[in-house]
Amino acid sequence: MASVTDNSLLLFALSFTVLTLSARFGMLYRKRSPLPDEERESFGVIINATLTLLVLLIGFTFSMALTRYDQRKNLEEAEANSIGTEFVRTDLLPASDGAKVRALLLNYIDQRILFYTVRDRQKLQQIDARTAKLQAELWSAVTAPALAQPTQVAALAVEGMNDVLNSQGYTQAAWWNRIPVAAWGLMILISICGTALVGYDVINPAGNSRLLVVLPLIISIAFFLIADIESPRTGIIRVEPLDLMSLLKSLQAQ
Repeated sequence: MASVTDNSLLLFALSFTVLTLSARFGMLYRKRSPLPDEERESFGVIINATLTLLVLLIGFTFSMALTRYDQRKNLEEAEANSIGTEFVRTDLLPASDGAKVRALLLNYIDQRILFYTVRDRQKLQQIDARTAKLQAELWSAVTAPALAQPTQVAALAVEGMNDVLNSQGYTQAAWWNRIPVAAWGLMILISICGTALVGYDVINPAGNSRLLVVLPLIISIAFFLIADIESPRTGIIRVEPLDLMSLLKSLQAQ
């Protein structure tokens, strides 16, 4: 399921196909077992309840996806701010140590930008490895002079580097935080039941068969939008590292 929801276009195609077939199945089943007139009112209540529940689930899931998208954007901004603050605090270190940390931070920003822009999984593993190595070097470069001269001024540089490393962890956790598979499964199951009920409710199959694609199309578009926003790396709507790129440009100009 996770691999399918990572590809919003594939999810759209699959959901539209499955839901359309579900509506057709409902229509064909009605031909074999027509709905008695005395049960039509009760059947209408069932359809309304099912579609209402589906709308609520789609709205709730869309809200979850949008919240996660905003969180990723905010954390990218926070990460850029923490790196920029630490870059300024390197002036509190001895000149040679400060120059070393600044050079490492510039390389670190490059890796963080690549984290947001690269889609290839193999390249991402290499980026993660380089990021972890740079983090170890940055921490060592800051703590060594602070331990040699343990002052409150040096402690500020260490605290700032701690914020830099923590911000990366918060960002990674936000990218791992996805809509549960169970929520997707429940939403898809209810949508299949809903489209099948709508297909069964068609009175004149010959005259209304074209309308059966309307509901599957609308639901599939909703699934596409949710999956696209929810996929931070493979979706069309992605978090761009604008703050990190702006920070890198300003620091390189100094």
